[in-house]
Amino acid sequence: MTGRSQASAGDLLELVRSGRATTRGALQQATGLSRATVGQRLDRLFRAGWLREGAGGPVDSPLGGRPSITLEFDDEHAVVLAADLDTRHARAALLTLTGEILAEHSGILVIEDGPDAVLGELGRWFAELLEKAGQRAQSVCGIGLAVPGPVDSETGRVVQPPMMPGWDGYDIRGRLARSFTEHTGAGTVPVLVDNDANLMAYGEQRTGYADCSAFVLVKVSTGIGAGVVVDGSIYRGIDGGAGDIGHIRVGAEALCRCGSYGCLAAVASGGAVARRLAEAGVPAASGSDVRDLLAAGHPEAVGLAREAGRQVGDVLATVVTLLNPGVLMIAGDLAGTAFLTGVRELLYQRALPRSTAHLDVVTSRLGERAGLVGAGALVVEYLYAPQRAEERLLAMGV
Repeated sequence: MTGRSQASAGDLLELVRSGRATTRGALQQATGLSRATVGQRLDRLFRAGWLREGAGGPVDSPLGGRPSITLEFDDEHAVVLAADLDTRHARAALLTLTGEILAEHSGILVIEDGPDAVLGELGRWFAELLEKAGQRAQSVCGIGLAVPGPVDSETGRVVQPPMMPGWDGYDIRGRLARSFTEHTGAGTVPVLVDNDANLMAYGEQRTGYADCSAFVLVKVSTGIGAGVVVDGSIYRGIDGGAGDIGHIRVGAEALCRCGSYGCLAAVASGGAVARRLAEAGVPAASGSDVRDLLAAGHPEAVGLAREAGRQVGDVLATVVTLLNPGVLMIAGDLAGTAFLTGVRELLYQRALPRSTAHLDVVTSRLGERAGLVGAGALVVEYLYAPQRAEERLLAMGV
């Protein structure tokens, strides 16, 4: 908050949502506002449908009396749409404001078909999800999209994405907003776009490791990328390039999709493992094929996955030394026992003992839904942040 006496309705909403102040008295104490002013600002939030009264809380006074009425964020007044794009597959979901998935759809969607076709199809998926869940399109407050490339968060445009030909600089926000309107008849809603590993990390950290102040997720699928959450916020770097560890040079001579030689993704991604299996006569064309082979216990796939894990673990020793995270999560198509064993082997061998003394190396809890949950959370945190919430209240006339 900018100052205790200047706390807005949006600031009060933030205090309630975070659990730091959930009664009128606690809000007065936290903000320094008078009882009347707190009441006026809460009234705006009630009229918007964003707050509701919950059960009575404990009686604070030893003399007894009426229990304080608690205040709660009303997560039923709107819903969020989210989608997570991979190179040849996508998932979409309709979520509550607290991240519960109401309806979900997955299917083939080839990113090389270009942004116009892919985003147009997502609009159709969104309309079907709303119908399936029995929700009105007008109840959607925003859309979140995860993409497999670096994103400038200010513009929502991808920046020189090696795995997304034809998408560089494209107006993703505008096209997806139009597609939603075309297929549902609803008005324009905000669209937020971020890197898939970032949103997976955000979803996993918020739902399973909220107390971890430095969290790293590494996604190993067709490519390799990392998402970093520090003090509850995604760390993106200057223009969205943070976490792009798949293009760190590891000394090999394999040609990467980015055009360089020796990138980590060129030798240790799901795509790279699939290529080596295919060269050995094992049918595999993508990271998802490798995942299926690993699930079946295919010996050559298991051996190559462990080798890939060792190569990634070597790079992660530097990442862990630099960031000193409390949790390092491995996710994506290769995130199984063989790959994780390889990661741990090199990570603990190369990193300083102090860097790993309090480190948990784990696999995904949310699985394929992590990006969807993170995309939904990104939208909610954007729309209900204090300043943005205040702007929306004014626009609503309350």
